[in-house]
Amino acid sequence: MNIICNTQKLLDGINIALKAIPGKSTMAILECMVIEAKEGVIKLVSNDLEIGIETIIEGDIKEEGSVAVNAKLLFEIIRKLKLDEIKMNVDGNYVINISDGKSKFNISAKSPEEFPFLPAIVKNDSIVISQFTLKEIIRQTVFSSSDNENTKIMTGELFEIKEDMLKVVSLDGHRISIRKVRLKNSYEDNSVIIPGKTLIEISKILNGGIEDNVTIYFTEKHALFEFDQTIFLSRLIEGDYYKIDKMLSSDYETKLTVNRTEMLECIDRTTTLIKESEKKPVIIDIKDDSMGFSIHSATGSMDEKVNVTKEGNDILIGFNPRFLMDALRVIDDEEITIYMINPKAQCFIKNEDESYIYLILPVNFKS
Repeated sequence: MNIICNTQKLLDGINIALKAIPGKSTMAILECMVIEAKEGVIKLVSNDLEIGIETIIEGDIKEEGSVAVNAKLLFEIIRKLKLDEIKMNVDGNYVINISDGKSKFNISAKSPEEFPFLPAIVKNDSIVISQFTLKEIIRQTVFSSSDNENTKIMTGELFEIKEDMLKVVSLDGHRISIRKVRLKNSYEDNSVIIPGKTLIEISKILNGGIEDNVTIYFTEKHALFEFDQTIFLSRLIEGDYYKIDKMLSSDYETKLTVNRTEMLECIDRTTTLIKESEKKPVIIDIKDDSMGFSIHSATGSMDEKVNVTKEGNDILIGFNPRFLMDALRVIDDEEITIYMINPKAQCFIKNEDESYIYLILPVNFKS
């Protein structure tokens, strides 16, 4: 193999492929990325057996071939070279020669024969969504998926398609995040659970363009995301997602309208007095037209009020401040509506058409 590439474009391609390179693996081949140059295309392939990536980069192929090379090592070498163009060739012993005209590296590589290439996917069931919308949906929901592998279903997000509506749901046992978006076309009903890790890594790659689309194909065991010059394949989480509809109630005893930024900044100020190990709740006292926030910790105490428009009963209730802040940070509306039932029941932050719903469970506290 003998290729010439633009340095930055090669770096960009490797950086995408790195999203499917494990931090540590008992299989050395999984720490490798395959560079495949044939039929006028230079393809970079990585696969940690949960996530697989193929991305195409521009370059000049002098001689076709393929090689498996440690991806992180190659990235560090290319990153430190100074010229705009990289020459790379592989000899018969799988030694890669890398040069930018001034510096030259020789690094050991492997035959790609033992590399686990991505399985062939039948592209039938699919949806099309803009990169901007997908990136936003992930940002607005993935924070409330669990990282506890003992509750595998909770580590993923539900993608539910009904005609032209996509609903995305995440939960971790203490809160639920729901986002609904209308697609440009109608599709067959479908429901899959995509790992949160997959969605986080995809979000890092998406350019976020409103006019740039992502096609998502679904099979029984995989989701395939196709965009730009990249294919991103992920295993799905098997099993039935939680029946969240039973947890979503339209009943309330207290309804508030409040400025989102004021509320977020107020809660943020209270957290300066909380050590992470303390897990102190922020106590919210709603009376008449004010919403009082207070925190009492070993470090000190703080009290602050913001104006609200209230319907219904006064209420004294406690929350994990981080859970409230996570939801408030991803809502774009400046005025938000909060619905509460009692100090021991879940509260809801949602808009009128319920294109977003954030359910947060309160915590017990001593008055």
